[in-house]
Amino acid sequence: MLKYIAKRLALIIPTLFGIMCLNFLIVQMAPGGPVEQMIAKAKGQGVSATSTITSSGDAAPTATSKSDYKGAQGLDEDFIKQLEKEFGFDKPLHIRFAKMMKNYITFDFGTSYFKDKKVITLIKEKLPVSISLGLWSTLIIYLISIPLGIKKAVRDGSKFDIYSSGAIFVGYAIPGFLFAIMLIVLFAGGRYFQIFPLRGLVSDNFSDMSWHKQALDYMWHMVLPIASLVIGGFAGLTMLVKNSFIEELHKDYVRTARAKGLSEKQVLYKHVFRNAMLIVIAGFPAAFVSILFTGALLTEVIFSLDGLGLLGFESAINRDYSVMFATLYIFTLLGLVLNLISDIMYTLIDPRINFDSNKV
Repeated sequence: MLKYIAKRLALIIPTLFGIMCLNFLIVQMAPGGPVEQMIAKAKGQGVSATSTITSSGDAAPTATSKSDYKGAQGLDEDFIKQLEKEFGFDKPLHIRFAKMMKNYITFDFGTSYFKDKKVITLIKEKLPVSISLGLWSTLIIYLISIPLGIKKAVRDGSKFDIYSSGAIFVGYAIPGFLFAIMLIVLFAGGRYFQIFPLRGLVSDNFSDMSWHKQALDYMWHMVLPIASLVIGGFAGLTMLVKNSFIEELHKDYVRTARAKGLSEKQVLYKHVFRNAMLIVIAGFPAAFVSILFTGALLTEVIFSLDGLGLLGFESAINRDYSVMFATLYIFTLLGLVLNLISDIMYTLIDPRINFDSNKV
């Protein structure tokens, strides 16, 4: 196993490099970069995401020619060159990428172009919100989906299975952000009841509370955002668990275990559970990363929670390349590490799996 872990850790480097390189090239070709944004602000105008930068999407104007930036007419050439130097666009593409990756190895992500803060500081400020949403919602989804999926598999075709499937299909069909709006209307003073707070991670006087009141206040603010994520996320996992258990229940080793006189609980949890849960574990990293960084974006907006999802969206709109690439680097690295952890958990659940020999 140690040999396999070493190989996977070694593969993380070229995989991460390839993902960063591809996205770097794509972003450089996209119009409306940070220099264009600053030019528009200097002229008191907005800038469209489809604004043209240069013919190559990257090269800086020469000293002897007028600026190629759309909307730069009337601005001093020295000012344009100063902007390019400030954002690093006075250097060739490959040099900028090499410098960026060299800094990222030591987790030096530079400074945000438009927020005048260190990128790592911004990420630390937003991280509590995203971890709160991702961790609690993923945990609750798994705590609901696994026992519910097992019960549906055991009672396949019963009234319980049919009725619960109807509720699951509703949850699967309706996006989580619509549930979030409905929860606000019902329970956050939208129209009917004002039971839960509408926005924020904690109350304004959070620092003045005792520790147990702080815990209650934090949980109170998390009820509606987490509920909206859970409602929209448990359906797919429940059906995955059910189908996985049904498939295992029809295999020969289950019939053999029953023939030996084992009880249904022993068959289900001692033999079937271990095999059926492998596919569920395989999907955990993707589920966690999805909820942590992308799936919670609309939830953050609706409940005014300033997390990483909102930070990434704003940086993409503002062409804040420092934040964009830093968050991409962290998300990708975290996803690769979680995939490795998932493989390690395979062997803990089922010792028959041996990644070193590629045999099961």
